[in-house]
Amino acid sequence: MHPGDPYEALRVLKDELRLRPPALADGLALARGLGWERLRPPPPPPQEAAPRWKRVVNGLRHSRGRDSTAISHHYDVSNAFYEKVLGPSMTYTCAVFRSPGDTLEQAQAAKYDLVAGKLALKPGMRLLDVGCGWGGMVRHAAREYGVRALGVTLSRAQAQWAQAAIEREGLGDLAEVRHLDYRDAPREHFDAVSSIGLTEHIGVRNYPAYFGALRERLRPEGRLLNHCITRADNRAPHRSGAFIDRYVFPDGELAGPGRLIGEMHDAGLEVHHEENLRRHYALTLAGWCRNLVANWDECVAEVGRGTARVWGLYMAGSRLAFERNDIQLHQVLATRNGPGGVDGYPLRPDWTP
Repeated sequence: MHPGDPYEALRVLKDELRLRPPALADGLALARGLGWERLRPPPPPPQEAAPRWKRVVNGLRHSRGRDSTAISHHYDVSNAFYEKVLGPSMTYTCAVFRSPGDTLEQAQAAKYDLVAGKLALKPGMRLLDVGCGWGGMVRHAAREYGVRALGVTLSRAQAQWAQAAIEREGLGDLAEVRHLDYRDAPREHFDAVSSIGLTEHIGVRNYPAYFGALRERLRPEGRLLNHCITRADNRAPHRSGAFIDRYVFPDGELAGPGRLIGEMHDAGLEVHHEENLRRHYALTLAGWCRNLVANWDECVAEVGRGTARVWGLYMAGSRLAFERNDIQLHQVLATRNGPGGVDGYPLRPDWTP
């Protein structure tokens, strides 16, 4: 088993091992044999975020300060590390595969084309991409569709990398990425808004304010595409488990797709189309793990063995969760309707599935 892709080990643990919990007497005997002093927990490794109860020093859950710290914990690991794991697209969201044999780059370009098609992007239109990451959608929209695109991200490292890539590709007259909270994005009417992988960070209780903020930034008849991980149902807890929360995504929260769509409607948006891409995310994560294995020595040199192992475990475990339908990935397309319910949407979809 390679530490960059422990998928097979996790599959065996989930499917084939049935461990019997020790009896209380056995546990006491083991403790006496080891010595009580050995039962003290070791200090937390540097990869671990503070536990939830300690994070209040940065503000309440999903306050601006605490969100900024959580985003930095995950995304400011190292741009060089992410370049090795994600590949040239620098895209850290679910790709769309036409076939299992597609490369990651082909699948990520297909995802951006799918989003652009659903938003009906055309030259001269204005796009706001919230939680834009390293600017993949912004650059794709500008380069391939002639769109004037603005991206905002709460990660300073992402914003710096993205703006440099925009200049390097000669897209500065059409594209821009700013280091901003989505709540501080310009209060202008954009023709389209995309949110690809941000919803997981904002908190389920903040859905009304979040979708309300995105609606405010859409012109009447403008379209919103929301792309995010969800629970498979509405019964599972919103908050992530201890490993994900403390080592990967502090304060991350997921809801079921029904909750997501309901909140969009309640915010004054009309949903026209939804699709589940969970199997595509399993393929995406398998590709990232292959990249991590192929570039293991460089990744360890960049971020340390502990962080590299955490990312391998997290990505392989997530792949298994998507395969088993424990979590899903939903794209939801909606419009901000104009007076009289005019939505600007055709009778049938005007984009290629």
